[in-house]
Amino acid sequence: MRSSYSKEDVIFLLKDITGLVEPQPASERERLIQSGKHYCEMLPLEYVPSELYMKTYQEALRHFAGPVAAAVGRLAEQIWKERGESVVLVSLARAGTPIGILLQHYIRKQYRISVPHYSISIIRGRGIDHNAMKYLLAHHRPKQLLFVDGWIGKGAILGELKREIRAYEGVSPELAVVADPANMTRLCGTREDLLIPSSCLNSTVSGLVSRTFLRSDLIGAEDFHGAVYYGELKDADLSGDFIRTIEAEFGKGTLSGEPKAEGTGLEEVKEIAARFRIPDINLLKPGIGEATRVLLRRVPWKLLIRKELREDPALAHLIRLAKEKEVPVEDYPLRHYKACGLIQRLADT
Repeated sequence: MRSSYSKEDVIFLLKDITGLVEPQPASERERLIQSGKHYCEMLPLEYVPSELYMKTYQEALRHFAGPVAAAVGRLAEQIWKERGESVVLVSLARAGTPIGILLQHYIRKQYRISVPHYSISIIRGRGIDHNAMKYLLAHHRPKQLLFVDGWIGKGAILGELKREIRAYEGVSPELAVVADPANMTRLCGTREDLLIPSSCLNSTVSGLVSRTFLRSDLIGAEDFHGAVYYGELKDADLSGDFIRTIEAEFGKGTLSGEPKAEGTGLEEVKEIAARFRIPDINLLKPGIGEATRVLLRRVPWKLLIRKELREDPALAHLIRLAKEKEVPVEDYPLRHYKACGLIQRLADT
């Protein structure tokens, strides 16, 4: 799979399907998803955001590079202590990919060891890429593999991972993430709903690689899951800039005190669903990263934020996107999260 990253940074175990899938606008994808078509059988249109939004992204990067670097460093230290130099990082494409690269760079800088890093696909409701797993286990021992992602929202992918990895003896189902506001995994850099600036953009901060794709007419029984390379966006590519900006802060950044919310984020999501009479919790996307995805890729209904955080820099890009897309922003007493995106039920429109 092509990408704008170097092969030393990551090996994508994905099938290149560039030019074989026609991207669809958010409104059409949402209609199809809510009528039963799986999201992995389609790809969204990718675009360069407005100049004002890109300015907001750059401000977020400047403001949060230090805390993200500190969280990456804390996570890397945990990984090194438990796994040491034999670890093989396996990031979940695509949000996990820049995180895997940052962890790899931190370990190389701190311990003078270059650990392997792969990126593979896992899809909610369709499972992990078993051909990618076969490849990994043909080249590495089961206990070496460590799965990596950016953050945990309500834990859907974590649950998918735990179910799928039962088939692989000796492989840990643990997921290492930078931010776990949902309080659902042990290996994390912070429990804060931290803004990871890469969540603000799509392929232009992820090596120009699309989200992963799985459809039987294009992905055969022996193929890896698919993805598209957006070469037409190369002039807007910030993937390398994001990595360099964060790693320049290694050893410098600090984190605020850890939140002490009781219970799990999933419990809170169910409460929100009941409050807004939403029958399917997949229409709720909690946390800064997931709420950003709703505004970038789905048809949003509302954006919930904590009232006292309206001026928080972590939410500036969300409020900017909501304004551009004319999405209502409502105050809500969130406990685990700073924001939550609600997807429009098209049956209600």
